[in-house]
Amino acid sequence: MASLVKLAKATLRPGIRAISTSLPAASSGAPPANGYSFELNDEQKEIQSLARKFTAEEIIPKAAEYDKTMEYPWPIVKKAWELGLINNHIPEHCGGQGMGVFDQCVIAEEIAYGCSGVMASMLITNIGQTPVIIAGNKEQQKKYLGRLIEEPLVAAYCVTEPGAGSDVNGVKTRAEKKGDEWILNGQKMWITNGGVANWYFLLARTNPDPKAPASKAFTGFIVEREFPGVTPGRKVRHLFPKNQIKSNKY
Repeated sequence: MASLVKLAKATLRPGIRAISTSLPAASSGAPPANGYSFELNDEQKEIQSLARKFTAEEIIPKAAEYDKTMEYPWPIVKKAWELGLINNHIPEHCGGQGMGVFDQCVIAEEIAYGCSGVMASMLITNIGQTPVIIAGNKEQQKKYLGRLIEEPLVAAYCVTEPGAGSDVNGVKTRAEKKGDEWILNGQKMWITNGGVANWYFLLARTNPDPKAPASKAFTGFIVEREFPGVTPGRKVRHLFPKNQIKSNKY
């Protein structure tokens, strides 16, 4: 995956309409005395220009077709990966760019202009990666985050279940340790990118005590797509956006 900043030097092709944005922008310098500055610095403007050009050329002409077919936009995702427009917040020690949240917001805004469903398909992988970035050990980070840098792959965040979504304390999936292994049993539902992700962050209850506080009741797991017993369920149909792939996991 090439350097995003270097590739951002590209200019809009003649005839491509500039995509308007209401985002003033963020400075990476020290906050002014009266608060945080949202003025884009030169590097962020280059990132914005690259994302805008990519959206105009790769997403807008194809968005309606993906919405009709409900297919995952792999060709778009792969091109975005080549340009460094996805998986870009992965830390540098894993081979990533270590991009900040605001920079990612600049990219997301431009891509969502073209199609919010494609934007979610491309960038929802960040949510699955975040727990590994925050709490994973160096070995886990190198293995699972580094994989997303080496290939155009995505991760997924598996918490929602038929009876638990915003109320995470309602999660019923359980994990029991047997010897050196953990055995997970349960069902996850409406998982964005669940049908295409290479690996999943999954939350399961490890404390059998129903009165245990949430802070002591759950454990996060990294689950490989190819692990024995992992069964992708049917693709879930929903009104909008149709090209945002959601599926059930068992």
